[in-house]
Amino acid sequence: MNSQIPRNISANDLHVWLLKELNEPVLVDVREDQELEMAPFPFQVVHLPLSKASIWGLEIPRELKNKQSVVVICHSGIRSWNFASWLIAKGCSSEVWNLEGGIDAWSVQVDPSVPRY
Repeated sequence: MNSQIPRNISANDLHVWLLKELNEPVLVDVREDQELEMAPFPFQVVHLPLSKASIWGLEIPRELKNKQSVVVICHSGIRSWNFASWLIAKGCSSEVWNLEGGIDAWSVQVDPSVPRY
């Protein structure tokens, strides 16, 4: 299934997916360093801050090439949606998802111990 736009996934649905531990997606966090320090995502992520795209952006990072499923995370779901759209345009993965509402939604809906900012 390779759609032309990212599919949104809610924080609750992503949480269920991650807890199943079957066909886990690659989680890509595009927030900046200080954002990760303030509110780290509680699962392992590939950190690709958008401000450093000039460093890694010439080609898709090897961690993402040909992966089955990729979920992109940011603060509120806007930067991640844009990055997910870029991944689709580059033909990165068969499924590219955007965490709808970002880490903020995760904090509100799933894990209130993740600080909101």
